[in-house]
Amino acid sequence: MPLFLAACAGGRGWNGSVQCAPYAREHSAVNLRGAAASWWGQAGRVYGRSNTPRRGDVLVFRSTRRLPSGHVSVVQQVKSARWVLVEHANWEPGRITRSAPVEDVSAANDWTRVRVWWSPIKGMGKTIYPTYGFIEP
Repeated sequence: MPLFLAACAGGRGWNGSVQCAPYAREHSAVNLRGAAASWWGQAGRVYGRSNTPRRGDVLVFRSTRRLPSGHVSVVQQVKSARWVLVEHANWEPGRITRSAPVEDVSAANDWTRVRVWWSPIKGMGKTIYPTYGFIEP
């Protein structure tokens, strides 16, 4: 069953008012607006950007067919060079998810391809999502 997270830009989307971009803005020190995928470009003028996660960073997912607006999540904890725990809104439709594992599966260990915890199956999702990296507040 495909999952479409189309409404991460803000406002009232297909799952009500719980959206990733406003949630990340409220729970991090990154103050950007607009579609989640646009945050990476906007951040270049105001914040640091990195391919190494740190607590408080915002992980920015690229726009894809499944994620037309992209997605953003806030790093809560770095577990290892390839594992972080994040909190984010609307990954599971209409919900806030805390302490969700995200695994870097990129060949270069640069966080450009990740898998994300999917609570309905109580495990890591099978889909690999492209990301830009981390915005540093």
